Amino acid sequence: MQQELHQQYNILSDLLIKEQNIDGFWSGRLSSSALATAVAIVALKIGATLGNEEKIHNGFQWLLDNVNSNGGYGDTPESKSNVSTSLLCYAAINYCRNDEYQGKETLNGIEQYLETQNIKFSSNNVTASILNYYGKDYTFSVPILSMLAICGVMDNTAFNEIPQLPFELTLLPTSWYSFFNLQVVSYAIPALVAVGICVFKKRKRHNLLFKIIRNKSIKPALKKLLSIVPQSGGFLEAIPLTGFVCLCLTASGMEENAIVSQGIGFLKKQQRPDGSWPIDTDLSTWVTTLSIKAVGPLLNQTFSPKSIEQFKKHLLNLQYKEKHPFNGAMPGGWGWTSFSGSVPDVDDTAGAILALLEMYQGGVEETEAIINGCKWLRSLQNNDGGFPTFCKGWGRLPFDSSCADLTGHALAAILNSINTLGEKIPKTLQNTLYQSVVKASKFLEKNQHPNGSWLPLWFGNQLTDNQSNPVYGTAKVTTYISDCLEYNCLKPDLKIILEHMLSSARYFLILQQNNDGSWGAKRNIQGSIEETSLALAALAGKDKHACVQGVDWVKQEFKNNGLRSAPIGLYFAALWYNEKMYPLIYYLEAVRRLLE
Repeated sequence: MQQELHQQYNILSDLLIKEQNIDGFWSGRLSSSALATAVAIVALKIGATLGNEEKIHNGFQWLLDNVNSNGGYGDTPESKSNVSTSLLCYAAINYCRNDEYQGKETLNGIEQYLETQNIKFSSNNVTASILNYYGKDYTFSVPILSMLAICGVMDNTAFNEIPQLPFELTLLPTSWYSFFNLQVVSYAIPALVAVGICVFKKRKRHNLLFKIIRNKSIKPALKKLLSIVPQSGGFLEAIPLTGFVCLCLTASGMEENAIVSQGIGFLKKQQRPDGSWPIDTDLSTWVTTLSIKAVGPLLNQTFSPKSIEQFKKHLLNLQYKEKHPFNGAMPGGWGWTSFSGSVPDVDDTAGAILALLEMYQGGVEETEAIINGCKWLRSLQNNDGGFPTFCKGWGRLPFDSSCADLTGHALAAILNSINTLGEKIPKTLQNTLYQSVVKASKFLEKNQHPNGSWLPLWFGNQLTDNQSNPVYGTAKVTTYISDCLEYNCLKPDLKIILEHMLSSARYFLILQQNNDGSWGAKRNIQGSIEETSLALAALAGKDKHACVQGVDWVKQEFKNNGLRSAPIGLYFAALWYNEKMYPLIYYLEAVRRLLE
């Protein structure tokens, strides 16, 4: 077994090295997205199309070539059809076709799929169905409905039924946002402004007072929005978000606005040779820190000193040193990509801290970066002891609430920092950070389900009834806690709490293993390399029989189908994606932990 694992480690680490880009880190590759492609070609089409005809045509053709067998569209070519993506693709194909017959068969197929979901364009239930699907979260429902109306799928009177987003509230200080029921997630402010203005301008009915306030708010809201446009032109490097902003402002008669021109430039740059667009530019910082953590203690055996120094410099350069203009985040955090549209978040900050600790040599710069990262994490911890994604206190929508996977990650990062840096962290700060660890541990204890599982925020599985992924969440938190138990700074009372959670979590994971040795989101859900590898990493050294079966399954899957990625990645507002690097990274980490 050990010899076989060594062979697998060598094969996988060689593949990891080959995936490095010319700058020495990892970019990964997000799957193409029907949703992103649909929004992008409409954004290009609605403005001046001069010079964009080929891009629109190529995106249009990609949509026609990637429809699902049931006539609908999923977020990725491997995803099940869903209502929202199918509606957006219908709008895009209908709007961008050049003649009456082009794409007609695809449109008919989408209509037939939507009818199976009780949606008919001939009825008045499209608006109600979309609003009902997303509930109180307007982050995605209102932009979808706006695009359907702009593209003529519904007539302009539909704007009277679309909820008005209160874009005027964005003129208030950022710190005030959490006090208002904005009904969009914390980082969708650009959509709130652009779509809100579009709905306001297209509506026929208005409250007189709000009409006056909103008319006066348009110019200052656009000025504020322009001030947070990143250098790349793409808000959060996200194609759908940027596309919605561009098409809504253009439909509002603002096609000459600099926000639109910069956004269109971003969209044109992001199109792939096959005509598609991904959902985001990339997750380069995330997959880079995952890669370093996957290799872990074997870093010096796997990479040259020069490469390791490159990794370190790259991560140190990406730490935010100033207040972030997008959401007012304080310095000290990391975002998910090296591109300018990135925003600091808890998961990527914890990942960067842990990656730097793997390479730690005691230097002043790296020490300060780790300490500042821990301070940044501590500043975002919610009153319930858990950690959110971007903003403290935004708990109205699930996206902005504390969650287990991020809390476990932050817990491991802070505790490892205390353990590794020791007296380099001032005593008062050490005590503050340890209290943060205690609160995070109690949050995990309180939010562990009776069966031992935790549910993650950022990852799901399309094959489960509610699209949740308890195996992913439990495996991640289990691995974080398992690492924490190795740190000497852990006090006995907290150690007992963590050990109790860990035992229950591992028992849950063992029960979820499929008969063929794989893991999916839960038992009897089709296994994937990602989920199986994560479960193996969590169970390494604790259940030999389960691990042997799991390794055999992954090895056979790799042999038969290569490192095929599955759409277990979940973006905000229930959007799915694949990431090419996930199977390789998670498989490599599982093998490394099994070797240990």
